[in-house]
Amino acid sequence: MTNNDMSQVDNALDQELRDSITEHLQVKDANGEHVGTVDHLDGDRIKLTRTDSSDGQHHYINLSDVKSADQVAVYLEKAKADLKM
Repeated sequence: MTNNDMSQVDNALDQELRDSITEHLQVKDANGEHVGTVDHLDGDRIKLTRTDSSDGQHHYINLSDVKSADQVAVYLEKAKADLKM
């Protein structure tokens, strides 16, 4: 597989992941702990709803911290304490 082929595969996987992250999905950390709820995608970040925030503010998670997503939740590669939100 050439570098161009690998790049196309990576782009397709990235787009598939983006498409699977939808409004109101739960966000869970690497330990399965609830981190928040998806408000929407904002560039290369997930904007979380304010309702799960202790300070009433929106928080963001980088897409690079996402391991996978399904119809139930977005699953992160890091523990909640290790996230920069």
